[in-house]
Amino acid sequence: MHTLRLSTSNGCEMVNITSQVQSLIAQSGVKRGLCLVHAPHTTAGICVQEGFDPDVVRDTLATLERLVPREGDYRHAEGNSDAHIKALMTGSGQTLPIEYGKLQLGRWQAVFFCEYDGPRERTVWVQIIPSAD
Repeated sequence: MHTLRLSTSNGCEMVNITSQVQSLIAQSGVKRGLCLVHAPHTTAGICVQEGFDPDVVRDTLATLERLVPREGDYRHAEGNSDAHIKALMTGSGQTLPIEYGKLQLGRWQAVFFCEYDGPRERTVWVQIIPSAD
């Protein structure tokens, strides 16, 4: 398993980690298999979303904020209940195919680390599993 270390700079942000994940796949030498990308945090997530137009990220974060505002009728003592709920909506990981030594993503797709309780130092775990055939 590989570990990516990230430093986020905002309370909520989406960090494109596609190139870092692809670099780990290239270093592994795996030509075909699966890549598991996991955020071991309860206030962050991993998603696949459009990576070309930055307005998609802006729209996504704005919509999450409207759906789950920072201030609400929450009881969690740490004051970051919204971050926990946003992370639940995003999910903590993605399983992606590897073919020809590369992540198989759609033309506009990218892998994002989703920060909902930053800024913080964060970790992403990447597991590369070769195909048995």
